[in-house]
Amino acid sequence: MTRSTSLLALLIGVASRPLSSQTAGAAHRFDMSGQRASFQQALVHNGKWLTAAGVAAFTVVAATEHRLSRRDWNSLLTICRSDRDACAVGADGRYLRPDAEALYQRSREYDRRANRWLVGAQLSLIATTALFIIDLHPGQGPENIPFPAQVRVGAMPDGARLEMRIAF
Repeated sequence: MTRSTSLLALLIGVASRPLSSQTAGAAHRFDMSGQRASFQQALVHNGKWLTAAGVAAFTVVAATEHRLSRRDWNSLLTICRSDRDACAVGADGRYLRPDAEALYQRSREYDRRANRWLVGAQLSLIATTALFIIDLHPGQGPENIPFPAQVRVGAMPDGARLEMRIAF
């Protein structure tokens, strides 16, 4: 027990001592904040296109699932139109014909999948919008806007306050 305690104290003492590069002057220190900022900018700038591609991909997959659902639903309608009793429903709410019930269940499953893909597309769209907004460069507007404006909205006891400042 004494050996492990001594080893732990030694490690803490060595870890708390500054390294020689840490004690050097300010000229030898490295500033990593610029690299971190540029990495984050690159991640946001490229990530917005990745999430936009995700929106398109999720929507295409959802459309495929919906098309499969419509195919099975139309097959079920064909069965139901073929005979008056072909789509009879039992007391439990299921079709009496097993092929009609299978088509119905498969159609519902494809619809559920399509809905999940559409939710994924919507979430990707929200992420894409957020990344586009984050990637805006404030104060670096296009040259064709001669008067950059600042708009502020605030709450007041009897309503809202809108303040607009135009620098010219």
